[in-house]
Amino acid sequence: MHSYAIRGTVVTMAIVLFGSGPISAQSTKDARISLEQLRQQRSQMLKHRRRIIANNDGCDCLYFPKNQEITVDNFLRMRTSELAETQVDTIAYCTISSGFSHFTHNTRVGTLLTRQGEDYGILPNMRNITADLVNQGTDALAAVVQYGHEHEMEVFWSMRMNDTHDAAHRPEKPYFLFPPLKEKHPQWLIGEPTKRPPHGTWSSVNYEIPEVRDLACQYIEEVCRDDDVDGIELDFFRHLCYFKSVAYGGKATAAQCAMMTELLRRVRRVTEKEGCRRGRPFLVAVRVPDSPGFCRDMGFDLRAWLQEGLVDILITTGYFRLNPWQDSVQLGHQYDVAVYPCLSDSRVLGESRFRRASLPSYRGRAMNAWLAGGDGIDLFNFFNPKSPLWREIGEQKTLVGLDKLYFVTVRDGDPNRYLAHGDAYRTVPILTPSHPAFVSAQKPLSTTIVVGEDFAASRKAGYKPSVTLHLQLSLAHAAKRVEVQWNDKRLTGGKEVTDWLDFPVPVERIERGTNNVRISFTDEPDTNDSWNVVYRGNAMPERPWSRDRGSAHTEQKMVEDALMIADRGTNSGDYLYQRFCWGLEPEAEAVVEASVKVISGSSYLIMANGVGGERLQLAPDHIALYHHPKLRFDMDTTQEFHTYRVVLKGANLKVYVDNMLRIDAAGKYTPRAGYPRNELAFGAANSTDVGAAFWKSVKVRTTNASCQDVVLSVKYQKP
Repeated sequence: MHSYAIRGTVVTMAIVLFGSGPISAQSTKDARISLEQLRQQRSQMLKHRRRIIANNDGCDCLYFPKNQEITVDNFLRMRTSELAETQVDTIAYCTISSGFSHFTHNTRVGTLLTRQGEDYGILPNMRNITADLVNQGTDALAAVVQYGHEHEMEVFWSMRMNDTHDAAHRPEKPYFLFPPLKEKHPQWLIGEPTKRPPHGTWSSVNYEIPEVRDLACQYIEEVCRDDDVDGIELDFFRHLCYFKSVAYGGKATAAQCAMMTELLRRVRRVTEKEGCRRGRPFLVAVRVPDSPGFCRDMGFDLRAWLQEGLVDILITTGYFRLNPWQDSVQLGHQYDVAVYPCLSDSRVLGESRFRRASLPSYRGRAMNAWLAGGDGIDLFNFFNPKSPLWREIGEQKTLVGLDKLYFVTVRDGDPNRYLAHGDAYRTVPILTPSHPAFVSAQKPLSTTIVVGEDFAASRKAGYKPSVTLHLQLSLAHAAKRVEVQWNDKRLTGGKEVTDWLDFPVPVERIERGTNNVRISFTDEPDTNDSWNVVYRGNAMPERPWSRDRGSAHTEQKMVEDALMIADRGTNSGDYLYQRFCWGLEPEAEAVVEASVKVISGSSYLIMANGVGGERLQLAPDHIALYHHPKLRFDMDTTQEFHTYRVVLKGANLKVYVDNMLRIDAAGKYTPRAGYPRNELAFGAANSTDVGAAFWKSVKVRTTNASCQDVVLSVKYQKP
């Protein structure tokens, strides 16, 4: 077992320069140097190699297995000790900082987070060991710092500047991450549990309040004074909400930007003061969106931060990416700032055959970051310490000859969630299963895919590549009707694999960088008897249908030759649908035909085209349009299966029952708030209603199709 020092005590060690690694050792308590010396050291320190910065969110301390003995070694084995002798040169350790003021390091300025998740119904097999480590004379941050330095790794303290994982808190149902500070000062918050802003999260603290900025600086000063960290990471991306006016639809003012810039100046002064005292610098890293314009509107004058030399390391992206990696690299390098593209968990919904969280995907993303000129890789929300990624993605040469996946889009988070019209700053394409693109005979799809693969190096090493373009299309018999071009040259030999279409791509046609992909139809489908998608109720739905998670009060099962879907609850989340991303253009024609027998309550066909939508309600004694309830037809829907056909074209909607026109909603299918998705769904009720029905079949026909994913796979035959 290692010997660990109590935070803030004197530990004298030799200062060692580990080749290309960090200067890692704690000096004596007071080894003062001049500001000029400190800045010279900081400049040299910034040049040290950081192949991978591993960000640890601190949940290894918050959720420690109950069946393990609470020791520092066991804590480190959770996520840290396996990183020794990998390509990880820097660990950014977050001591939770969830709820602004809650920490798992031994703080006196903030609040020590000692609550147990089990007491709040969260992970009963885990325990928060913050208090246990403190009682043992250490804490999570001190343990990671000492271990990192013993193994030639830098350790930064990562502070989430406005983390809102505490937003589940309610006065009547407290949440363990919600800190006493927010209970004492609710006026410091952006909103309330029952009054939530349209952008950001209600439990965010408002940085327009001087006391909030003062506390942020004091938290940082305390760590710089008490801990032997090598740097401070200011994580502004967790979470993006800093001013009430922005949360309610505005843009940050010049005065608000000035407040945040002055905060960065204070942080720099604090790190320099404490660095001079201890005789060794602190680096300052920031993690922000990858657009100076988006940052400015949020309240971060990123260019001013860089121009004034307030930042040493720039880490970009998180929930979403707005621009090519090269933009961040060029911006940072313009001011001699190191730039680290952040590879975070993808969170793309609806994936099937290819996964963005897979090892080949991370390799492809890393290769693109290296191609863009990044100084290293920041790996965020990836916590498997035994993964081979830690030994692969930190250098281009170790990625040579490894299988990879390249996607048009890896992260499709919505920037508008945090900033009104934030997507105006996006220049990279968005194409994922939950954000499909349209394709028709009249309107081909053109997109791009960045491929950082170094085929020359792989071939030189003796590897033989095989490259395939994979398209996921909502189109029957796609191979007969789709034409695909790669960099303006047609691809041939397409083969259907379930709902995917695979084309071999000659390696010599692939550019190292941006490649153009064009997808088009060669003809129109026969609209009389062909269907894009057909579900028959003799088996559970499969791709391209995707099922809602449902709840304990919902049910889906086969009953003879039909699918029974039931919602028997009235709580939030009590509903159940099968969904299909059909990629319907607002002016395109679509036909939906369903054979249904109602059991009780309300079931629905939901049709949305990205800008508007409508629901056909199927009740025991009538059918009706949800948003135009007076447009209804009274009938018995429970005695037998009826065929309901909905025909959509532009703003017009017609409903036929057993081939008889029953509802004519000409001009009613118009843009409507609340329908951001582009999908067809069938199922039972909603959170406040109940219903059940038998579904024998659902058919879909459109004059266009959705392209739900475009993926390039690179596989190697080893020498």
